[in-house]
Amino acid sequence: MSFIVERLTIIGVGLIGGSFARALRQAGVVKTIIGVDRDISNLKQAQSLGIVDEISENPCEGVRDADVVFISVPVCSIPAVVQQIAASLGPGCIVTDGGSVKAGIVSCCERLIPEGRHFVGGHPIAGTEYSGAAASFATLYKNKRCILTPTTDTDPTALALISHLWQSTGADVCSMDAQRHDRIFAEISHLPHMVAYSLVHAVGTADAEGEDILSYSAGGFRDFTRIASSDPAMWRDIAIMNHTALLASIDGFSSSLAVLRASIEQGDGEGLVDFFTKAKCFRDGIK
Repeated sequence: MSFIVERLTIIGVGLIGGSFARALRQAGVVKTIIGVDRDISNLKQAQSLGIVDEISENPCEGVRDADVVFISVPVCSIPAVVQQIAASLGPGCIVTDGGSVKAGIVSCCERLIPEGRHFVGGHPIAGTEYSGAAASFATLYKNKRCILTPTTDTDPTALALISHLWQSTGADVCSMDAQRHDRIFAEISHLPHMVAYSLVHAVGTADAEGEDILSYSAGGFRDFTRIASSDPAMWRDIAIMNHTALLASIDGFSSSLAVLRASIEQGDGEGLVDFFTKAKCFRDGIK
């Protein structure tokens, strides 16, 4: 069998990293997968499940002789991981990531990568509210989009290889500027998570004469707020790292909510129908 990559190291063998490993193994494009994680029990489970072949708690040891390194840790930690492993990367090694914030990560990591090694920023648009190696599955990225964020300094061969790997997972790969990426995902990903967390927090702390309001929640509330079960530490880091674009998105949402509130306060039925109809049209237009 001819492999695209002989040795792949995954730092952070959770839902994203574990699913990447499973998908590439299923596609038959990687020979050996090394798992690196701070949680040794999660790491051992990943090995027992056949997600990775070898394990290491030490990132520097884990990346030695690797052809490709995929970093799947909270976004604020990615530059620190790159800085830690930089001196241990072999010639020609390609480092990529799965962080959902790109501008700060790409700018910092390109400076940290030694000459003769390469960095390619990436963001697979897929996930669930679950975490850990056991939550991973090979089809997570099938028919999902993966965005790569190359710069003028990105090595074309490295970019092509990372694109090929993501295509092997079943993902639809495209490229865009990192700043543009962060503005877009502040609106369509980061803001929805903030809204879901805020809604559950507001309802959960509402004063209802001692009633457990959340015990009455049905399908609509549960479906809408599912993403509020995501890892709080991960979303803390995303909110901090993409704070400028996210604050602008929150301001825009607040303005929209103010319009809705005014219509309700004024009993403006026509305004409410117009507001809801426009929103419905936008939602129905999502493919």
